[in-house]
Amino acid sequence: MDLLKERFKAKADSANIEIKELLKEHGSKKIGEVTLGQAYQGMRGITGLVTETSLLDAQEGIRFRGYTIPELQEKLPKAVEGGQPLPEGLFYLMLIGELPTKEDVELVTDSLQRRSHVPNHVFAAIDALPMTTHPMTMFVIGVMALQTEGEFSKAYAKGMNKKDYWSITFDDTMDLIARLPRVAAYIYRRKYKNNEHINPKGLLDWSGNLAHMLGYDNEGFTELMRLYMTIHADHEGGNVSAHTTHLVGSALSDPYLSYAAGMNGLAGPLHGLANQEVIKWIFEMQANLETDLPAREQIAKYVQDTLNGGKVVPGYGHAVLRKTDPRFTAQMEFGKKYMPEDKLCRTVWNIYEIVPPILQSLGKIKNPWPNVDAHSGALLVHYGMAEYEFYTVLFAVSRSLGVLASLCWDRALSFPLERPKSVTTESVKLWLEGKSEIWD
Repeated sequence: MDLLKERFKAKADSANIEIKELLKEHGSKKIGEVTLGQAYQGMRGITGLVTETSLLDAQEGIRFRGYTIPELQEKLPKAVEGGQPLPEGLFYLMLIGELPTKEDVELVTDSLQRRSHVPNHVFAAIDALPMTTHPMTMFVIGVMALQTEGEFSKAYAKGMNKKDYWSITFDDTMDLIARLPRVAAYIYRRKYKNNEHINPKGLLDWSGNLAHMLGYDNEGFTELMRLYMTIHADHEGGNVSAHTTHLVGSALSDPYLSYAAGMNGLAGPLHGLANQEVIKWIFEMQANLETDLPAREQIAKYVQDTLNGGKVVPGYGHAVLRKTDPRFTAQMEFGKKYMPEDKLCRTVWNIYEIVPPILQSLGKIKNPWPNVDAHSGALLVHYGMAEYEFYTVLFAVSRSLGVLASLCWDRALSFPLERPKSVTTESVKLWLEGKSEIWD
């Protein structure tokens, strides 16, 4: 270890001990309306954002403009009778605040179809990366390359009235959402399918065209994409990807820059990358146990071994939810309808029966139930998409609907630059001694 790194570690180790002691004694003391513990520990429980598009209910799960996922599955327009909702309908709901008609959804689809052209330099930027590059890195670079097509930055540079910010933000948002399936599919075909690309079909719906360009012209997979794009679209404003998009957008960065920043957050293993970790863990369990359908007793032991090794069971637990994630339930119902004998899905369902009681027995976990990531990979693998590093890109395409609808609202409501106050540990110690008012 070099000298600078050594000195940093020594300082960090000392500060860690000091802060732990400080929180043990003073963690519940309030700085204004916020406890010291909240300030140090991820700002959990602090209400400090307004996001119009969705709200996370600890018992009901995500509500989009007040509607639960089961209600949306019933009420949103569908491409086929008895099928999954079209995500264009959810986007309309988040943007307008009203349930769309079939005609409303067609309006969104038509607009996205007309805006979907991706210029060649975007593909060239992606092609310049090594093939070993993670798909999310390729995706964000593709989005950044698309920023040349944005109108907000150009209009701002020329000078425009603040009252017009929302309008150009809206147009950039629609253009970006329209182009994302093409970028995502290009990355998938480049990395996993010998660089053999599939041209878009201009008359397909947003998810249907994504499925087609990925190379899965299977009605079951297309329906899965419609479900996947709907249930992953938003999760109120405090999660990393939504908050980052809002934060960067508050600096009047355009939708391309703001969304790219948010997706860099989504790529983290504690956020969107978790769906990759779930299927990786299951594959490793199958290999370790040398079976593609482990018995419940084998799963229970493997779970215990995972926990005893100081690791977590990926896909279980949530910062807010206190019951099974309705998005998990929606995917489980899809699996039982379309692939009831699939061994990987049956393994996911067995894990669902086994893991929560084990986690509950530890006595430390508030939510031992599965979240959305616990199931999505198994459904994708069933249709042949076993390349789990790509799953977060699908998540990112879906999440564009929520974070960019929110960004449109941010501009329409003229939300200001986000700039919370921060303090140092030294100032906290002076405050605790009565020598400083750290909120001044």
